[in-house]
Amino acid sequence: MRKIFPFILGIFIYLISDSCNSDGNRNKNNLTLWYQQPARVWEEALPVGNGRLGGMIFGGINQERIQLNEESIWTGEKTSREKEGASKYLPEIRNLLFEGKYDEAQEEVKNKMMGREIWDSYQMLGNLWLKFEHSDSVSFYKRELNLESAIHTVSYTTNQTTYKREMFASPVDQCLVLKLSCSKPGSLSFSVKLTPPKDAIITTNNEGLITMKGQVTVGNENMHGLNPGVNYETQLKILLKGGIMKNSGDSIIIENTNEAKLYLVAATNYWGKDPHEECSKTLHAAITKKHALLKKDHIAEHQRLFNRVQLELGNSEKDYLPTDQRLERYKSDPVDPGLLSLYFQYGRYLLICSSRPGNLPANLQGIWADGLTPPWSADYHININIQMNYWPAEVTNLAECHEPFLAFIDSLRPQGRITAQNTYGCRGFVAHFTTDVWHWTTPVGEPEWGMWPMGAAWCCSHLWEHYAFGQDKEYLKRVYPVIKETSLFFVDYLVKDPKTGYLVSGPSTSPENKFRTKDGKISNLTMGPTMDMEIIWDLLTNTIQSADILGVDSEFRNKLEDIRKNLRPLQIGSDGRLMEWSEEFEEPEPGHRHLSHLYGLHPGKQILYTENPECIEAARKSIDYRLAHGGGHTGWSRAWIINFFARLQDGDKALENLEALLAKSTLPNLFDTHPPFQIDGNFGGTAGIAEMLLQSHTGEIQLLPALPQKWQTGSVKGLRARGGFEVDIEWENLRLKKAVIKSTSGNLCKIKYGDIITEFDTKKGKSYTLNQEF
Repeated sequence: MRKIFPFILGIFIYLISDSCNSDGNRNKNNLTLWYQQPARVWEEALPVGNGRLGGMIFGGINQERIQLNEESIWTGEKTSREKEGASKYLPEIRNLLFEGKYDEAQEEVKNKMMGREIWDSYQMLGNLWLKFEHSDSVSFYKRELNLESAIHTVSYTTNQTTYKREMFASPVDQCLVLKLSCSKPGSLSFSVKLTPPKDAIITTNNEGLITMKGQVTVGNENMHGLNPGVNYETQLKILLKGGIMKNSGDSIIIENTNEAKLYLVAATNYWGKDPHEECSKTLHAAITKKHALLKKDHIAEHQRLFNRVQLELGNSEKDYLPTDQRLERYKSDPVDPGLLSLYFQYGRYLLICSSRPGNLPANLQGIWADGLTPPWSADYHININIQMNYWPAEVTNLAECHEPFLAFIDSLRPQGRITAQNTYGCRGFVAHFTTDVWHWTTPVGEPEWGMWPMGAAWCCSHLWEHYAFGQDKEYLKRVYPVIKETSLFFVDYLVKDPKTGYLVSGPSTSPENKFRTKDGKISNLTMGPTMDMEIIWDLLTNTIQSADILGVDSEFRNKLEDIRKNLRPLQIGSDGRLMEWSEEFEEPEPGHRHLSHLYGLHPGKQILYTENPECIEAARKSIDYRLAHGGGHTGWSRAWIINFFARLQDGDKALENLEALLAKSTLPNLFDTHPPFQIDGNFGGTAGIAEMLLQSHTGEIQLLPALPQKWQTGSVKGLRARGGFEVDIEWENLRLKKAVIKSTSGNLCKIKYGDIITEFDTKKGKSYTLNQEF
C-alpha cells in the first residue's frame, strides 16, 4: 500500500476472501410499488417487460386491460433522407457565421443543407382484455409490482372468494405469462380478447389459441412518414385446470375453472425472421414447460441483474403507505428515504425490463407506449435522451443492459458515412439530433434542433465508458474502429476561426436553445458552440486513450493530440457564467430546459476541481441562473441537474432537485413526465443518486462525494467504479463507516474520501475493506 497523505491514520485496509454482497435485511416495502385501487389511466398502470416484450397492467376488477408492446413495432423502412450536394454550401455558410450574419446563415442551412423530413414511429402492439362478472362489492383489493421478482400481482375478494392474477414477462422463455386463480373451486369465469390498434386479422380456435397478425400502418395521415412498417404476429394460448372453454367470435370464454394460465408471445420481421414461425416455436416451448419452472427461471434471471445492487437510506412510517399516497405526501413533506430507495431501484428495474442483450435499445418510453402516435414517435433522440437512458447502466451494475445501445451505435455507421460525405464532404461517420430503428443520420427538420452533428460523437462516449468500467481490452479492440471513425470525421470537419485561430465546429446549435443577435434577431446557429467543443474534446481524449491502451495508430493519435490542443477553450462570460456560445449573447429563454454547455461537467470529464476550478464556479453560476429563471421544469432536465450538483459535490442541492423530480415530474406509477411520459428522467434520477454516493470520472474512486444532510445513515452495495471495481459503502452520522472494494481487473486502486487519499495494488477477484475510526 502506498499512502499519498501521511494523516491517513484511522483507515485500515485488509484483504478479505469474499466480497461483501449478501442480501442483509432489506425493507421489502421499498422494493414494491402497490396500490389499493385499479389504474384509471395509462399513467397509473404498472410495467412488466423482458427487454423486448412489455405490458402495462391496469389491474381492473370486472375488466382487466393489459396494453402490449413489442420493441420492433415500427412504421417505415430504410429510406434516404439526404439532401444531395449539401456539402458544397458549407464554406459559404461558415463564412456568413464568422461574419456575424447569423440569420442569413440559418436560412441558407434550412434551404440548402437540411434533408427530407420523414418521421416514422414506434407503436403499441395491441391490448389484451379480460372481462369478469364480479359483484360490485369487492374488499381487500391490492395490486403490486415487486421489483425484486419482476412479478405483478392483483388480488381481491368478492362473494367470499379471493381472486388472484399474477403476471411476469420472462426474459428466459420470451413470453408474457399470466396466471389466474381463485380460492373457491370452479369460481373463475371470464372472457379473453386481443385487440389491435388498427387493422389486423384475428382468429381463435377451440384449443384456446388466439392469433393476431398484420402489418404496422401509419397512425396519423398527417405524419410525414407514409411508409408501412413491419409485419407482426401475436399468439395467445390459454390452459385451464378444470372448467369449460369455448369460442365466441373473436373472444374465448372460460367458465367455472379453478385456474387459468395465459401465455402470450409476439414477433415481427424486423430482424429478418418469419413472425409466425418465431411465435409458434416460442409458444410451444413455453406451454410445454411447467409454470413453476417458467416462474423460477424468470425470477433467477431477473435477480441475476437486479440483486447486484442494494440501497438503504433509512426507514419511516411512510414505508407502509400505498405508492400513490406516499408520492402525494412527499410533495408536501419530502422526508421519505425509503421512497428514494424505491425510485432508485425502479430505474434499475425499468432498464432491465427494456434493454437486454440482443434487443433494440430503450427508446424515449423504454418499450412501453400507448397508441399509434406516441410523443416524439418514441424514437431515439441522441442529443441527450437516449444517452440519459444509459447513464445508470455501468455504475448501477447493469453493464449487460448497456449492450443494445452500444450495438446500435455501430449500426449507425453505414448511413453515417454517407451523411458525412454528402452533407460535409468529410470522411468518418456522423449523426445528428435523432434517429430511429432504421438508423438514419441526416440533419432534418428545423436548423434550431436538426443542424447538430454531435449525435454520434456523444454516443461514442458510451463505448468508452463501457470499457472504463469493465476494463475488457478485447471489447475495446472491437469498438475502437467505431470511436476512431467518429474522430476521423472531426479531423476533416473542424475549421479554424479566422478571429481566434482556434479550431471550431459549425454550423451547429446548442441543442434546441436560441440567442438574440446584436441587431435583435433570434437565431440558433453559430460556429463552435460550447457543447460541441466539450463533446469533441471528450471524443478525442477517449480515442487517444483507446489507441494508447491498444498500442495502435501512434500517428493518428499524435494528430488528435494536436487538434485537441487547438480546440476553442471553455470561456467564462462577464457575469461569471460559463458561456454557451463563442460570443456573449442575450438569452431569450434564460430558463431553457437544456443545459447543454455543461456537458463538460456531466456526463463529460473536462470540468474538474483539480484541473479548472474557475470553470467549476462558472458552471455553478450557470445552473443557479437557469434555475432562478424556471429551468429544470421537465423531468429529464431536473434529473440532469441532480447529476450536475452531485459533480459539484453539493449533496443538499442534489437532493433538493431529486425531491423536486419526485414532487413535480413523477406520475402515480413513478414514471417520469416531461410532460408527457418520457423514461429518461427515471434513468437520470437513478444515475444521480448513484453519483451522489460514488464517483470515479477523475481517475480515483470518490466515496460519498455528495452526501446530503438528510441521509444521516445508510448503505449501498454493488455499485461499480471506473478502473474495474465494485464498491460497497456504509456510513453513519454522515461519516464513512466502512467501504469494501472488489477488484474485477487487478488494477491499481486510488480512493478519495473527503481530504484523504490512498492508493494500493489489487488482485483480480479480491476484496479490500476500509474502516474509518473516529
